[in-house]
Amino acid sequence: MAIVNVTDQSFVSEVEGQGTVVVDFWAPWCGPCKMLAPILEELSADLGDAVKIAKVNVDENPESAARFGVMSIPTMIFFKDGQPVDKVVGLNSKEALKGIIAKHQ
Repeated sequence: MAIVNVTDQSFVSEVEGQGTVVVDFWAPWCGPCKMLAPILEELSADLGDAVKIAKVNVDENPESAARFGVMSIPTMIFFKDGQPVDKVVGLNSKEALKGIIAKHQ
């Protein structure tokens, strides 16, 4: 499944549905966020339709970031059937992220 860009307006329809969704809260000026982007691309390719990956630019969509208490970026929040079930802050390896996703599938 392709990585989708999510806005404050589309957050509910894109994220709070069925299945596993990883939401990456990021900003274009954030160095670790830039390092995380190719890792998320690889995860998307590896996991296909098993998980949806969504990206929220915190500069353009502050409501979603505030709603989930995002204070540092990158922050990834893992949703299962519309509910947040896990959260990691900072740059993580592909293997670490795969492990978190597997735990919630």
